[in-house]
Amino acid sequence: MKLDEIKEIAKQHNIKVGKMKKADLVRAIQQAENNDICFGTGQANTCGQQACLWRGDCE
Repeated sequence: MKLDEIKEIAKQHNIKVGKMKKADLVRAIQQAENNDICFGTGQANTCGQQACLWRGDCE
């Protein structure tokens, strides 16, 4: 997902985007949605969240 798209989702959750990096934005969105804050933590193969919006970009 492109950074502009992620920023738009963040704004919908009233997250102040500022100069946040992509991974930090995604984690802030995950937190705002009460999901596991796991983006980019190396758990993509074991998280069990196959339908996650961020799955394609996750490591």
